[in-house]
Amino acid sequence: MNTQAPAGLRYPWETPPAHGSEVIEVADGVLWLRMPLPMKLDHVNIYALDEGDSWTIIDTGFASKKSKAIWGEAIAGPLGGKPVSRVVVTHHHPDHVGLAGWFQTEHGAELVTTRTAWLTARMLTLDEQEVAPAETLSFYRQSGMDNAILEKRSTDRPFNFADIVSPLPLGYTRIKQDDTIKMGGRTWDIHIGNGHAPEHATFWSRDDNLVIAGDQILPSISPNVGVYPTEPMADPIGEWLEACERLAPLARADHLVLGGHKLPFTGLPKRMEQLIDNHHGALKRLLGYIESPKAASECFAPLFKRTIGEAEYGLALVEAVAHLSHLYQTGDASRTLRETDGAWVYQRKG
Repeated sequence: MNTQAPAGLRYPWETPPAHGSEVIEVADGVLWLRMPLPMKLDHVNIYALDEGDSWTIIDTGFASKKSKAIWGEAIAGPLGGKPVSRVVVTHHHPDHVGLAGWFQTEHGAELVTTRTAWLTARMLTLDEQEVAPAETLSFYRQSGMDNAILEKRSTDRPFNFADIVSPLPLGYTRIKQDDTIKMGGRTWDIHIGNGHAPEHATFWSRDDNLVIAGDQILPSISPNVGVYPTEPMADPIGEWLEACERLAPLARADHLVLGGHKLPFTGLPKRMEQLIDNHHGALKRLLGYIESPKAASECFAPLFKRTIGEAEYGLALVEAVAHLSHLYQTGDASRTLRETDGAWVYQRKG
């Protein structure tokens, strides 16, 4: 059933498939599955494309015994017992790459992704840490992290990719901007996004109206765009805006967008406009807010316009850093190190 969503987006399916045990055919030979995630955003969308005697799957879910069991049931059930011969990973985040290595080693599948996604995922799975590195704690301190949270993170075992991402063996097939790929009886143009994750692959069908967007284009939430200790002077906001503005002219109103989370939708031109305007609006609000010097941890109110709990604190902090650093790097704000707590504080220029 079609439902009219606010702001011109339409959702052809009101109800998603049950986690792992159901599929919805969204187009000829293209199945939509969901895998559960143990967090507030409790799912990742998976798409299986029929290759005749096997399947190509887009993204995988976390690596866990539960996820592997669900995949076994899905392959035996709604996927008709045909093997997964190819895994295409849109970007390196664990909910998308988590089981790619398992599909390679246990199922003999080919892994297809961008070079940056593969290198980043493999590096992070090999970089297992029992305590947070000094550089990470320094980054948090310079972001103005709440003292109680900082103290907890300095003693707790940090999140490790290896906890929820299967080891990635050597060998993958690279895709890049302007490549094409054949999947599910269609030829797809590959366009690379950035901001949410570096070198994020999106796929645009030449043969019908399908777009496989990963987390680069989501319908009702904006992907997290954050700065992390690995590259503290990155400008993912600038990269996000560049990617959105480059992808926007490709958008058609009839495109059926298959994203990594939430529901498939149409109305892509409007959504691209919203995604761009969302960050311009956030930057404008933030610039007004930093008339007096503020650290990243002090800028949640104008950016998110809602209460940020402990579970969301880390993602909120890295996104606040990203927006402030963008203003600093574009020359709209100054940055100084606050003597009282060692946090970078940003102030509007002029």
